[in-house]
Amino acid sequence: MSTSPSVAAAKATASCDLDAGLLSPVRAGTPVEEAVSDGAWLRAMLDAEAALARAQAAVGVVPRWAAETIAAAAAADRLDLRALAVLARESANPVVGLVRELTRIVAAEDPAAAEYVHLGSTSQDIFDTAAMLVARDALRLLRADLARVADALAGLAREHRDTVLPGRTLSLQAVPTTFGLKAAGWRRLVLDSGVRVDAVLSALPVSLGGAAGTRAGYAAYGADTERLVAAFADETGLSAPVLSWHTLRTPIADLAAALAHGAGSLGKIAVDVQSLARTEVGEVSEPHVPGRGSSSAMPQKRNPVLATLIRSAALQVPALAAVLTQCMLSEDERSAGAWHAEWQPLRECLRLTGGAAHTAVELTEGLVVRPERMRANLGLTGGQIVAERLVAALAPLLGRGAAREVLTRAVEAAQRRGRPLAEQLAEEPGLMGRITPAELTRLCDPTEYLGAAADLVERSLRPESGI
Repeated sequence: MSTSPSVAAAKATASCDLDAGLLSPVRAGTPVEEAVSDGAWLRAMLDAEAALARAQAAVGVVPRWAAETIAAAAAADRLDLRALAVLARESANPVVGLVRELTRIVAAEDPAAAEYVHLGSTSQDIFDTAAMLVARDALRLLRADLARVADALAGLAREHRDTVLPGRTLSLQAVPTTFGLKAAGWRRLVLDSGVRVDAVLSALPVSLGGAAGTRAGYAAYGADTERLVAAFADETGLSAPVLSWHTLRTPIADLAAALAHGAGSLGKIAVDVQSLARTEVGEVSEPHVPGRGSSSAMPQKRNPVLATLIRSAALQVPALAAVLTQCMLSEDERSAGAWHAEWQPLRECLRLTGGAAHTAVELTEGLVVRPERMRANLGLTGGQIVAERLVAALAPLLGRGAAREVLTRAVEAAQRRGRPLAEQLAEEPGLMGRITPAELTRLCDPTEYLGAAADLVERSLRPESGI
């Protein structure tokens, strides 16, 4: 007798190594990895089935004894995860096989209770509810890590409120800023991400629409569907939607947006750290762990691996989030493909963003700041970094246009001759006798041209400015 394709495939791959994170080290070994694993998804689907039975018991559709039997049988360790995965090829989703196996387990305990498994329900109700349960667990981990990152950045902003470094625009030194203001900006992004995660967390809904969103299958067994949705929401701890969202994919789109923002905010920190950690810049470095960041070929290198991991996630999540948003184009009352296309991108968004946040905790809590290198880099242009200030200072003496011409000419000469800008300006004929060399030297001091940087840091750290 021939073996069915599904069974054959299961046997052929039963001993293969599944997704262990080898190609995604940013999430390997982090808490979010387990929270969104296949095992977690299986547990969430079983939890949804158990919660549905208990909710139906609460509204008088299912006997309480049957609901308790179903809930007790809904244990992940009683099912073969890999076999369910392969079996899902026969129905295009994992719930059909799960219901069959759960029914078999319940029937072995109490044949009468097996009649109430998945009563009036549809695969998408169970899977989408499970997706919200998995997302909730992952988002809680993400939220906690974002809070730790924000706290670490607040400490950096406070400590380095007055630590001056070159501000850079289009990759070149522009005007001075402070590391405290840079850290405060990073923190603001992370706080904004936290707001978005909180909003999504507070609104994750159960799914209870039935075959085509009418809830007819539940009503057919005598359920007051409004009461049933409320009871299901109570059992799961999720919110109760007014309408079925089988093809109204706002919950998924909101998740996608929040995760993309979270990954992006962490990615901004990562790219800045990478830039500031360059050998020729050297203004920050990652926390040192023996052996971490070593090169296989160059013993002198200690690569910024934490920032690299975070950036790798931040580059992927927006593209994956776009897939999720695109799946809002779901046809009719149930989609053939758009719904199915969400699953893996959603999990990737959750675990990549969660992995990036977990990594960012270590990066920000242990970031090494080097004020001495910042001071040295401020001097690289010989005062040219404050040319903007000098235009403003000389405008009352020369007029704004003439002052700009003098500064442009002096900067070019100073660059050509490799001398400080103050010395070059002191030789400008139009300035002789109108401003002293000492005053020009003071005006070229980068530490005295910081605008409102310190005040901005203080304002950003006030309790009312955060979350």
